[in-house]
Amino acid sequence: MTVDSVCQPHCPPFTPRQAMRVSAKAEYACLAMLELAANYPEPQPVRVKAIAGAHRLPQRFLAQILLQLKAAGLVASTRGTTGGYRLVRPPDEISLAAVIGAIDHDPPARSALRDLPQSAEVRALRAAWQEVQEAEERILDQVTLAEVIRRTQDAGTLSYQI
Repeated sequence: MTVDSVCQPHCPPFTPRQAMRVSAKAEYACLAMLELAANYPEPQPVRVKAIAGAHRLPQRFLAQILLQLKAAGLVASTRGTTGGYRLVRPPDEISLAAVIGAIDHDPPARSALRDLPQSAEVRALRAAWQEVQEAEERILDQVTLAEVIRRTQDAGTLSYQI
């Protein structure tokens, strides 16, 4: 008896995940950082209201996110009527991993497999999950804000350049 023969009548067909497990807060942070990247190296900071309006994000929530990004050393703020936020480093030096890590710094959820007897199947699954996590982390480390901006330009959705 194979896993497929046991699962076939009972399990739905496999479909790839639509998205990684990234919080909405981290996704909003990535959008904010992309707005700042699109305006880099302009000396004029980008206002929270402009970023929130461009993506229909709650302004107060976005302000909290930007404070976390500032605490992580990714953005700097300027106070006053012409104030706002700007990137501290060039967009090609800031990875998605850095942005997500600044927001979602909690450890991953504990695997339910840890509570099961450590059979060969459980160990194999845990090893597979570990490989997936490492690949995900590697890709997030490699993809920079500049790369994402280039992808949006290739798709014809943005009109600004870095």
